[in-house]
Amino acid sequence: GYRAAPHWLSRGPGRAAGIDVLQQPVLPRSVALAQLGYFTSFRPAGHDTQVKSEGPKLVPFFKATCVYFVLWLPTSSPSWFSALIKCLPIFCLWVFLLAHGINFLVSHRSASCILAGLIFSAVGDAFLIWQEQGYFIHGLLMFAITHILYSSAFGMKPLDLKAGLLMGIVSSSCYAFLYSYLSGPFTYLVAVYIALIGFMGWRAVTGVQLCNDLWTWTKLSACVGAMLFMVSDLTIALNKFCFPVPYSRFIIMATYYAAQMLIALSAVGTRDEEDFRKRS
Repeated sequence: GYRAAPHWLSRGPGRAAGIDVLQQPVLPRSVALAQLGYFTSFRPAGHDTQVKSEGPKLVPFFKATCVYFVLWLPTSSPSWFSALIKCLPIFCLWVFLLAHGINFLVSHRSASCILAGLIFSAVGDAFLIWQEQGYFIHGLLMFAITHILYSSAFGMKPLDLKAGLLMGIVSSSCYAFLYSYLSGPFTYLVAVYIALIGFMGWRAVTGVQLCNDLWTWTKLSACVGAMLFMVSDLTIALNKFCFPVPYSRFIIMATYYAAQMLIALSAVGTRDEEDFRKRS
């Protein structure tokens, strides 16, 4: 629509007597906010191009993941070779982050935290290969450290206590369900682990504010990655402590690899957003 303006605001020939039409369309709210700089701080220009540019760097990860699922080595006979095949996709994610340069990792704390988390994840994966030989707790500890590092990478802003309360309810419900199946040290270890991964999920979720359009594709990938990580670990807990879950290994590893890829991909956003702010 157009706004009517007094004749003294009109310019040029052809104005009507008394009232003239000012040729200025009413901008949609989203466009007006964008012009004021509300969105430019959160959505770097050309983010679609950035997504495509990261794709080729992830090709080794996809190939390594395919190798794992094609070989599908039996878990009944753990070996260093099976540990290598299981950890290979995570190694590729190390390379993915390192491909952005050492300076990038040093100057961006969140990216370095995610790389450190991937390193501890690989160690945890190796321990879980021998979980039946008593190394399950060791793997649990490695992944607990991973979640602390990821939480640090996602940061504490915005706080969003409502999301934290919701995540706390979900985490508490999961532990309440598992509690009757736990015994010994697992009664406490699982409680601590669920608290840590729930906290990590909370920090990832708060980065995405879809209702306010205050989000980027990297924050969205961190959120989805954290949720998939929780699905993977919950499946592990159900299968180990409660009852056999059909196709548990496939569910666990598919969601786990997808989660790690998305979280690694979210590290790239720190560079893109800061570079865009500098250009602005």
